[in-house]
Amino acid sequence: MSFSSSTLLQNLAILALLAGCSTAPSERPTSSGTVQDKSPATPSVPPPSTFPGATASTTVTTSTTAPSNSALTSSPSVAGGNTLRPVAYTTLPGWNKDDLRDAWPAFRISCEVLVKRVEWRDICVLSRDIVPTDLSMVRRFFETHLVPHQVFNLDGTAHGMVTGYYEPLLRGARKRTGVYQTPIHRAPEDLLNVDLATVYPELKTMRLRGRLSANKIVPYWTRAELSQNGALSGKELLWVDDPIDAFFLQVQGSGRVQLADSKEIVRVSYADQNGHPYKSIGRYLVDRGELTLEQASAQAIKAWYASNPARRQELLNANPSYVFFREEKLLNPAVGPKGSLGVPLTSQRSIAVDPQYIPLGAPVFLSTTQPNTDVALQRLMLAQDTGGAIRNPVRADYFWGFGSAAGEQAGKMKQRGMIWVLLPRPAAVSSTQR
Repeated sequence: MSFSSSTLLQNLAILALLAGCSTAPSERPTSSGTVQDKSPATPSVPPPSTFPGATASTTVTTSTTAPSNSALTSSPSVAGGNTLRPVAYTTLPGWNKDDLRDAWPAFRISCEVLVKRVEWRDICVLSRDIVPTDLSMVRRFFETHLVPHQVFNLDGTAHGMVTGYYEPLLRGARKRTGVYQTPIHRAPEDLLNVDLATVYPELKTMRLRGRLSANKIVPYWTRAELSQNGALSGKELLWVDDPIDAFFLQVQGSGRVQLADSKEIVRVSYADQNGHPYKSIGRYLVDRGELTLEQASAQAIKAWYASNPARRQELLNANPSYVFFREEKLLNPAVGPKGSLGVPLTSQRSIAVDPQYIPLGAPVFLSTTQPNTDVALQRLMLAQDTGGAIRNPVRADYFWGFGSAAGEQAGKMKQRGMIWVLLPRPAAVSSTQR
């Protein structure tokens, strides 16, 4: 694409501004110290450049620092930048051991969005006739209509990082009183949120966030600035009893709050973000020698926070990102929060992926291990969420569900893994070129 000199200058100006006040379309940090996107995206996500029909191109880096584990199988490298390779179901470790009936409800939820896409329409229509309790019928459906494609990193390696996230429960009140002194904020009116693709299609994966100052768009306030300048005064949605829990609520992107007065439990869901990139406070502590890399779990960070009261704000301000929420009624406690696909997440059957490489809504077979163990965790998942730190082909964030037990697992999950995306047979290709 060619540009006039004036257009080029406009593009450069916007790209310079992006460094200070933009993020991917939605950002949600995870409990393990990485960052993810959490806001529900529109279902019509543009096709990524590494699955059929794609045209976009994105440069990413590869993360291969997780400890090895014995439950994973090895695979040959892929040369030339390919990220997908069709394989037989017999090559998927643990495929025949997984009870696919447990993944079926999540797949049917994905079909609420997928059915609107040409390549998935017939498959999702056919799925309505499947008896969900019939394991052989469910298995035959996937094996008949979908082709597994092993996902490789851009450098040809087959392993990547698998982390975890969950939906926490906090204690709060509608008014500031007693122990309830930490606010959860709604999105402020002066926060600008611009979809750049409407003017610059080449920036379709970016969104501009900032504020107006003297008729110029400037970066929105950082977390540290917001803690000092009172810009969010009057934007309090709820008040909770623990600042570190409020911080990790932003890390997860959604949660539930039990209100002290009415005993009602409400859900708070991601509404927006201040546009500054998430920076891991776990990494901050590691870089300063406060924790080792192996120790930097959500649990260890909370323990450090409790033991260092004089440095608490220093730690929180190390992350300039700030997340805003909206309140939702919790109509059914068994239903999870909505992911970026726009549908509810299913405990231990939903994952977040990089949509540049894996289409949102697609089934994904995951081979990894249980947190901090070598015990195999191999099951069919649904790609129903995205994340700011989920930025490689072989990269996933595993949704553990709601509550403290889920949080315990999510907080310590940092495993190696391999993934296969299941694509409609008519759309399957022998390889996908970058």
